[in-house]
Amino acid sequence: MKFVHRLAYYSFGLVIGIVFLLFFLSGKKTSCNYGLDARVKKNIRIKERQISEEALRQFQDTQIDTASISALLSNGNVDFKKSNTKLDSCKVYYIEGSYKKENLAMLFENCDSIARVQKLTVIDE
Repeated sequence: MKFVHRLAYYSFGLVIGIVFLLFFLSGKKTSCNYGLDARVKKNIRIKERQISEEALRQFQDTQIDTASISALLSNGNVDFKKSNTKLDSCKVYYIEGSYKKENLAMLFENCDSIARVQKLTVIDE
C-alpha cells in the first residue's frame, strides 16, 4: 500500500475519532485537572462547605466576605509544605491566593463529604 493511501486511511480514522469525541463529550462538564493542586481545589469546591466559628470571627474582624472562599479555590495555590495530607480521616490543606487586592491564606479541612474552613489569615507583604 502506498504512503498516500495509508495517510488517507489514517486521516479518515482520525477525523471520525474526533467527531465521536466531540459528540460524546459535548454538553458534559468535563475538565482536565491532572495537577495535584487542581485536583485538591476541585475536590474541595464540589463538597458542601462549612465555616468554623474561629474562621467566621476572622472574616468579621478583617471585613472580608465569604465569597473569598470561592475565589481562593478558583485562583489560589495549595501549599503542600504547610498542609497535613498524612491524616486518615480529614486531610488539612493550606491554600494561598488573592482576593480584592488582599493576600489571603485559608486552612481547609477536607473530609469525605464536607470541606470546612478552619482558619483565615491575611498575609502582609
